[in-house]
Amino acid sequence: MTICNHNANPLASEAAIEDLITQAGKINVDGVGVLVNTSMTKNTDSFEQLTTRIGRLQMRRCGSTPTLTIFVIYAPISSYEEVEVFCMDLEKFYREDHAFYNVIIGDFNAKIGPVRMPEELHIKTHGVTRWRIP
Repeated sequence: MTICNHNANPLASEAAIEDLITQAGKINVDGVGVLVNTSMTKNTDSFEQLTTRIGRLQMRRCGSTPTLTIFVIYAPISSYEEVEVFCMDLEKFYREDHAFYNVIIGDFNAKIGPVRMPEELHIKTHGVTRWRIP
């Protein structure tokens, strides 16, 4: 099984994003999601959106392989208080889950702080990122 995270927004045109948001709004969809390869669907137990920023995919046991829970997250970028609530929620859900393996993937690039110049880059061990302006 391969587990990865990808922000799909850069892949789509503005029109495609607008259409996706419009269509999702018609069926009351908001938050994070998961794409599961068709070969793995039989091993999928459930997916639930715990908050608009935290989802949980639970995989069934495969033979002697223990259960797996994948938390899919999208960290907020607005205020310290919202980030704190998000982190507390994530910790609570993580501690409540009793799977043998727990994986947390998603967008952790929430950068709160003073606004930086657009051309100012910050290099981290995980790559080059720009500060988001809330």
